[in-house]
Amino acid sequence: YPGYAKTIQGPWLMEQMKEQAKMVGVELIEDHINKADLSKSPFKVIGDSKQIYSADSLIISTGAQARWLGIDSEEKFKGHGISACATCDGFFFKDKEVVVIGGGNTAVEEALYLTNFASEVTLIHRRDSLRSDKILQNRLLKSPKIKILWNKKVIEFFGSKNPISLEKIILEDTINHKHSELPVSGVFIAIGHNPATSLFVNKLNMDKENYIITKPDSTETSIEGVFAAGDVKDKIYRQAITAAGMGCMAALEAEKYLAELD
Repeated sequence: YPGYAKTIQGPWLMEQMKEQAKMVGVELIEDHINKADLSKSPFKVIGDSKQIYSADSLIISTGAQARWLGIDSEEKFKGHGISACATCDGFFFKDKEVVVIGGGNTAVEEALYLTNFASEVTLIHRRDSLRSDKILQNRLLKSPKIKILWNKKVIEFFGSKNPISLEKIILEDTINHKHSELPVSGVFIAIGHNPATSLFVNKLNMDKENYIITKPDSTETSIEGVFAAGDVKDKIYRQAITAAGMGCMAALEAEKYLAELD
């Protein structure tokens, strides 16, 4: 993240951002919103606390969560060899052998990106063909650093305990169900993301994956006064810095909207 020569941890950065917001007078309320009424202004959202919050303008920045494999051992190695973001963590696997799991555009793009750092990239896909665009597939197949394991799925992760470090994965063939081992330093899960937009389904315009659609060159949604910023609408970049930039855009647009109200 800009401004830090040495590696910093995400939770620490978020805590510092939170404290900075407090210092400039932002009121922070901890609650989990489970209902939203956007049918008229002022908009209303309701929390688990039963508290009703009303506002003349609303910025939705609920983000998206990476899809994981759901294997018990996966949880143990998250941040210690398992990642869902090659752009974020690829550098830490310089000259090491890594694996990318998936078969869509995201998986192929992650594999191609990782060739900038890793000595070898193995793409593992549970089927015998990729779902990604043909142009990306051609680039993938031409790369001397990438090999593909077809009809395979990961069923277990193994590594050292102190310090926690991923060392190998167990694969199962999806056709004959035979098991095999693959030594690896890093695994990147690239099977998609789920935007946290269930609150707003059928209330705002969304695409087929439930990402919120905003107007061109704007963060304004299909409802005037409601804005969306970050991974809740961005399925391409998904970076902290691009989310922060969109947050700034949404804040400026919300301020302008409020200033023009009678």
